[in-house]
Amino acid sequence: MNNPKHLLYLFITCTLLLLLSKEAFSVEYSISQGYPAKYPDNFKHFDYVNPRAKQGGTIRLSAFGTYESLNPFLLKSLAPAGINDLIFETLMVRSLDEPSSSYGHIASGYDLADDGLSVTYFIKSNARFSNGDQITADDIKFSFDTLISNVSHPQYRLYWSDVKDTIVLNDRSIRFLFNKVNPELHMIIGDLPVFSKKWLNGKKFEDTILDQPIASGPYMIDSYEPGKFIKYKKNKNYWAASEPTRRGMYNFDYITFKYYKDMTVGLEAFKAGEYDYIFENHSKRWARDYSGPNFTNGTIFKTSLKHENNAGIQGFIFNTRKEIFKNRKVRKAITLAFDFDWSNRNLFYNQYERCTSYFSNSELSASNSPSIEEINMAKSLNIPSSKVINKDLTFINRNSNFRNNLIEAKRIFDDLGWKVKNNVLYDTNDRPIQFDFLLAQKGFERILAPFAKNLKKLGIHLNYRTIDVSLYQRRVDTFDFDMMVMSYPQSQSPGNELFAMFHSNSAERRGSYNVGGIANKDVDKLINKIVYSKNRDEMITASHLLDRVLWNEFYLLPNWYINEHRVAFFDKFEMPDKLPKYYQPTDYVLKTWYLK
Repeated sequence: MNNPKHLLYLFITCTLLLLLSKEAFSVEYSISQGYPAKYPDNFKHFDYVNPRAKQGGTIRLSAFGTYESLNPFLLKSLAPAGINDLIFETLMVRSLDEPSSSYGHIASGYDLADDGLSVTYFIKSNARFSNGDQITADDIKFSFDTLISNVSHPQYRLYWSDVKDTIVLNDRSIRFLFNKVNPELHMIIGDLPVFSKKWLNGKKFEDTILDQPIASGPYMIDSYEPGKFIKYKKNKNYWAASEPTRRGMYNFDYITFKYYKDMTVGLEAFKAGEYDYIFENHSKRWARDYSGPNFTNGTIFKTSLKHENNAGIQGFIFNTRKEIFKNRKVRKAITLAFDFDWSNRNLFYNQYERCTSYFSNSELSASNSPSIEEINMAKSLNIPSSKVINKDLTFINRNSNFRNNLIEAKRIFDDLGWKVKNNVLYDTNDRPIQFDFLLAQKGFERILAPFAKNLKKLGIHLNYRTIDVSLYQRRVDTFDFDMMVMSYPQSQSPGNELFAMFHSNSAERRGSYNVGGIANKDVDKLINKIVYSKNRDEMITASHLLDRVLWNEFYLLPNWYINEHRVAFFDKFEMPDKLPKYYQPTDYVLKTWYLK
């Protein structure tokens, strides 16, 4: 007769063996969306790094404005430049030369359930925090639970809103349960920043304002002074120095960001040698101010780095919560008053292309006319045919007479019954039409001046002024503005981040990226279609349709983009031979450059 205790022992042993077998043979190391991952499981390093890069030395960079907190996950405070990438790491690491691929970093791999309703992540045994503690599944759960709580920035709750629960299986494995099948959810869980509970030291998360973070990144904070500088030092015991996702990366011993209230002053400081590298996003400065003896004698290099980034869209966004901007026709008329061609010639030195899409510079950008795939998808989603029309490009007056734009804008106001009296435009309630523009960078004032002049011809008064960065951020977070500059960067495979940008659920969430207050049921349907698409072709069609609907609603007055990064640096650096395809310039420099 079998011994019950013996049978129980056999059952437990067999179960453990099955689990171990599953981890050994079924765990996936990489994730890619709609195509095979580029790198094999045993890859040694990314192609865009030099695995033999020289280690050591210091790089000094600039930052704009100020910071108030060493906690980058809170809504109500500004964090210092660099802290997210240098201090905090994620379960998986994104590749910079693929549209949407991740590779195991803190995680040794993952197992997606056959029904798509859960994913299990397995933690590397050598993964460590900066204090030497091993990273455990409890740390992963603590980080996740903290970030989706009400004390953290609301973007995280939106990003992982389809996660139902987390279960710690053991010290090195954690399971995430889903509310429904979401094709990219297991991937974006890999983007989870991980930190230690000891960082809080018994405090509430929101009170860790100036406490040194305890995380797993290659750097720790060496010294800092808010508004002046922050200096990071390489962790000599960095756990991942030899991992394939880090080999040849983060090669400097020290990284310093110096803060400037005015980047014109900051540029002069750069030329005087106060710091080593600068990324320039101001066309006039790039065209006129990067000159002098250090440029002509080769002490400073000025160059442009090509990229294939999805440029998304930048523009002047309308706060549609305001009565004046609730009407699409009003938004279009005001859009007609911005003369991009004049600005590009006279202010930007013809360096830019006009944005004609919410996915500029990518295959996700909709063509002028809808495709049959878009028409069929719109029918299946019950989106009215009136929304599936040509993109309205009437305001893009390439080489035509801009006066026609102002005539068209006046016609729109006339049709609304708005009247001009004593050179002031009044609505049907006899209210003068005027609005404010919120600014944090003084350089935009020269761009708004001709825009204000054109609006004045229509009888509209535009007020604009530059305010302190901290006050600016608070006003943005509480939607206390009429119009402002807004940028919506996009990846090659957009997904859950679209909920925070354009979905109705985020329209009234303070701190969300839906600063314009977009609340459109058709937009909501298309975001859901993108996130839950079955394959890349379906995602691309849904993106085209979303682009078309957003564009034709005139939620944003489109600005411009450029398909290269403008940088200058002192002749003391080396860089890998190969550029990645999709990257941000400063992030790329800190990851891959090194001293001569």
